[in-house]
Amino acid sequence: MSLLKVDNIHVYYGSIHAIKGVSFEVNEGEIVTLIGANGAGKSTTLNTISGLLKPKTGTITFEGKNIVGVGANRIVPLGMALCPEGRRVFHQMTVRENLEMGGFSRPASEIPASLENVFTRFPRLKERERQIAGTLSGGEQQMLAMGRALMSKPKLLMLDEPSMGLAPLLVEQIFDIIRELHAAGTTILLVEQNAQMALSIANRAYVLGTGRITMSGPAAEVLADDRVRAAYLGG
Repeated sequence: MSLLKVDNIHVYYGSIHAIKGVSFEVNEGEIVTLIGANGAGKSTTLNTISGLLKPKTGTITFEGKNIVGVGANRIVPLGMALCPEGRRVFHQMTVRENLEMGGFSRPASEIPASLENVFTRFPRLKERERQIAGTLSGGEQQMLAMGRALMSKPKLLMLDEPSMGLAPLLVEQIFDIIRELHAAGTTILLVEQNAQMALSIANRAYVLGTGRITMSGPAAEVLADDRVRAAYLGG
C-alpha cells in the first residue's frame, strides 16, 4: 500500500527551478532511497515533503491525504519525521532535552516509554543523557538526531544524508541501525550520497539528476546498472 506519493512537483528558490516534475512513491514497509550528486535536489525534495518548502505545482499525498500547504509543525503529528542533513541537534540542550523536543506531538504520558525505546536502541545516548548535545561526537549527534525523529513514533522516517562526515566504522553502525528500524516495521525514505550503502539496504531506488528523476527501479537493479556504477560508484 502506498504510504507516500509525490506527483509531478515543481519547486523553486526564487527564479531557480530546483525540482522539475519529480514523481515517486514509498509503500508501507519499504526502504526507498533517493540517490544523486550534490545539487541534484535530494534535500529539497525531502524538505518539500516535510512542509519546510511548498511546491509551486504538484501534489504530495500521505496516507491518501494531500499535504501540500500543511505546515511542518502539523506534518509531524500526521506520522512523518525528518532527520535533517547536518543533524541539526539543539547544541545548547542536553541529550534528553533534545529527545523530549522530538516528542512534542505526543501526549506527555507517552514520553517516558518513547525515551526508553530510544535509549534501548541507542545505548550511547543513555550514557550521555545529561550531556550537552554540542559536545557530542559527530556519530553521537547523528544517533541523537535519529533518536529525536523516532520520538514522534513516525510511520515514515525520512533520513537526509545520515552518513555525512562520519568515519567508515560509524557509517556501518548507522546503516545497521537503519536496517534494525526497518526490521522493526518503520518505513524509511533515505537520501544518501553513499550510493553503494544506500542501494545495498533499499528495496527500491530513484536516481535524481538536476531536479529530475533519471532512473528508478528495484535497488539491486539500479546498483547493477553501468551508468549508476560509473556516475556514483567509481566504475
